[in-house]
Amino acid sequence: MKSPNHVRIPLPELTSSAKSPSKLAHSSTPDRSQNRRKRKRNEQETLKPDSPRCFAGADSFHCLRSSSRRCRRRSGTEQRTRAERYRRWAYSSRDSSSFKDKVVVVSYNILGVENASKHPDLYFKVPQRFMEWNRRKKLIRKEINRYNTSILCLQEVDNFDDLNDLFRKDGFKGVYKARTGEAYDGCAIFWKEDLFTLLHQENIEFQSFGLRNNVAQLCVLKMKPNQSELDEHPQTMLPPTQSRSFVIGNIHVLFNPNRGDIKLGQVRLLLEKASKLSQEWGSIPVILCGDINSIPQLDVQLHDRRNISGQVEFQSKCRVFRSQDEKASSCSIRTSISRPLFHRWSDEELRLATGSGEVTYLQHHLKLCSAYHGVPASCRTRDDFGEPVATSFHSKFMGTVDYIWHTEEFVPVKVLETLPVDILKRTGGLPSKKWGSDHLALVCELAFVDNCCGDSPL
Repeated sequence: MKSPNHVRIPLPELTSSAKSPSKLAHSSTPDRSQNRRKRKRNEQETLKPDSPRCFAGADSFHCLRSSSRRCRRRSGTEQRTRAERYRRWAYSSRDSSSFKDKVVVVSYNILGVENASKHPDLYFKVPQRFMEWNRRKKLIRKEINRYNTSILCLQEVDNFDDLNDLFRKDGFKGVYKARTGEAYDGCAIFWKEDLFTLLHQENIEFQSFGLRNNVAQLCVLKMKPNQSELDEHPQTMLPPTQSRSFVIGNIHVLFNPNRGDIKLGQVRLLLEKASKLSQEWGSIPVILCGDINSIPQLDVQLHDRRNISGQVEFQSKCRVFRSQDEKASSCSIRTSISRPLFHRWSDEELRLATGSGEVTYLQHHLKLCSAYHGVPASCRTRDDFGEPVATSFHSKFMGTVDYIWHTEEFVPVKVLETLPVDILKRTGGLPSKKWGSDHLALVCELAFVDNCCGDSPL
């Protein structure tokens, strides 16, 4: 995989107030004791915290220097917890004041309970209390509500009833699709019931296409009119219904790093189904979320199907090629599988990846933009192509496998930055005291526009 950017910047620390007075020793000489108290009061009055110091490339963080020795004596656990809190919104430079209809979309692999229990080697550095589901689900709920979420796409859901009960209290309604086969987890889509109406729902069982037991979901949602605006301006002409309806897709792609052909096949089918559904409902916009289990900017010509995802341990590297006329972007699914050039693919591998043993060029019809690529931010949290450096971290992997893509009828207004690599490493691994999964949630606010988003279509 592509190595993360390592920037040697000190961790942000909170500014401390003046040093707390230590307990004064009892003295047999009253005058000496009184002088000590006086000197202590003077010290407290004169000691002040230093001014904040910001570092280049750390625009998503408030990096403060403390003059207090007490701050330096904080335990490693406390410092890690404070550092983990620093996820900041990055805002688009585009003027979004004219955009009225917006949605906040979250994509989140929440770490299935069964998957965690079957792979303890991935979490041996994580305290057991941080792995407990009863604790993690409360953290996840609290986090989701903090983002003012409109739509939530979850992966690795194996306790849907628990989540459904929790999110119902927050005004969400949801649908669930379990994986086929022996696995217990699946995908779930939730939406705020006062904001959207569900018009259509369908699922993809990849087993039906010879592509393992993973699943995907597709829903058509329609925004409900803002009742307060209707009451205030009853004569206002609302946009056509179809212009405020859209497709929302959710997928958890096969993990197996050795079956890149199946990964491509699953993504191909999702794109085909999403495009078809969009056309059936009047060419409505599309939002796709999920854990793709592949790193950004992977050229399949450089790999056989066993390494196509780039999903190897995070110290490895992956070379990336782009054509000169293609702008840097990380959600290009259009790709060439030219067997004579680098690696020979079998007819069966081609069939699984492209749908036909005779096709060596995979292309979709959706003009997709990456939400995170559309809002530039700090080099501490982004790679050279504008995607997060890491969305998942455990003992054997650190990298980006989660994405939010959208068609050109949307523009990103803001995205929630992930955590820099140095801070992630200090946690020792996810989940942690602050975060309820081994993935970080991707969060973006998208606005409807009447014309093209202006980004390079993919």
